[in-house]
Amino acid sequence: MHLLSSRPTRRRFLEASAALSTLAFSPLAWRDQNQTDEITWYNAQEWGVEGKGFADTARYYDRLPARAEAQVRKAVWDLSRHSSGMSTRFKTNARSIHVRYRLSSQQLAMPHMPATGVSGVDLYARDEASGGAQDLPGRWRWAAVAMPRSQEVSTRLIRLIRPRANDAARDYLLYLPLYNGIESLEIGVDKQAQFTGVAPRPEKPIVFYGTSIMHGACASRPGMSISSILGRRLDRPVINLGFSGNGTMETSVGEFLVELDPAIYVIDCLPNMNAQQVKERCQALVDQLRQKRPKTPILLVADRVNAGAWLRTGSEEFHQGNRQALQAEYRQMVAEGRDNLHYLDGQELIGKDGEATTDGSHPSDLGMVRYADAYEPVLRRLLAAGQ
Repeated sequence: MHLLSSRPTRRRFLEASAALSTLAFSPLAWRDQNQTDEITWYNAQEWGVEGKGFADTARYYDRLPARAEAQVRKAVWDLSRHSSGMSTRFKTNARSIHVRYRLSSQQLAMPHMPATGVSGVDLYARDEASGGAQDLPGRWRWAAVAMPRSQEVSTRLIRLIRPRANDAARDYLLYLPLYNGIESLEIGVDKQAQFTGVAPRPEKPIVFYGTSIMHGACASRPGMSISSILGRRLDRPVINLGFSGNGTMETSVGEFLVELDPAIYVIDCLPNMNAQQVKERCQALVDQLRQKRPKTPILLVADRVNAGAWLRTGSEEFHQGNRQALQAEYRQMVAEGRDNLHYLDGQELIGKDGEATTDGSHPSDLGMVRYADAYEPVLRRLLAAGQ
């Protein structure tokens, strides 16, 4: 994060993030500790993942297409190879669920973010509908998370699963790692179990472009990132284009944003910017999106306040300057007739009690929930207006 009074912290975080950029590995034999003769394995690529905006990627689980390597800065390209925001769905009546996957980086965790969030996969399941009807969807509820100890993960996520009535299949949702890349991913179930991969939904996604906060720092597990929480709450596909330390409203990234056809563009870049950069770049990015997507809502999100800003000289003023610059750009663009442009104030994104961050800058799970709480009513209104 770009904070006026915390450059050493930012430098350490960016160094840790850079170390998680993808590496090339030759295929290796699985060191599976499970009884594989009793498990049937399914490759997630066979039915696909949500959160993948481009088909022409260098590696299946990359977030930008292969051609982006020559167009965006190296830091953005390296970070785009993390699988943040991606998820895969399936149905099964299995009593146990296993997973095996290969990570692209051997750095599984960061000093302020656990391996479960950086490199884990996170399993959710739908419970029964509130009325008890079997043909209605219930809520997505957390089920299990992988705890990686090496680049090659092979583990049983959950066992002794309660069967549904008539042994019906249950819906599952598996989130991919936030700060690591995926080389391959398979889901395993009991041999006698039913299993169906669920293809990505056709609804237009919400596209999030932002910083390490949007990238997922510092959620304890992938399902607790801002975009993941909102995807569940709004029952909508999401595409996460958060780039740690590098969400700076660049038109080089905008070239790929315009290739997507989302329900909403969310631009949450201020934590990596200063007021002068906002003045220089905000309108250019909005106009770039508008030229290709003239009617798609664009939500500009203001800067949150660092939890320690009350104590550090200049910090509150820095955040206030960012917010004032963005608000000025927003008002000018609206006055000049740019339609369907919206603004979310940053004051309430992590609350005011100072209890919702890991390091003052990056939200903890509590902070992620508070971000989602602030986003949700605005996104609901924009989705309803677009129907």
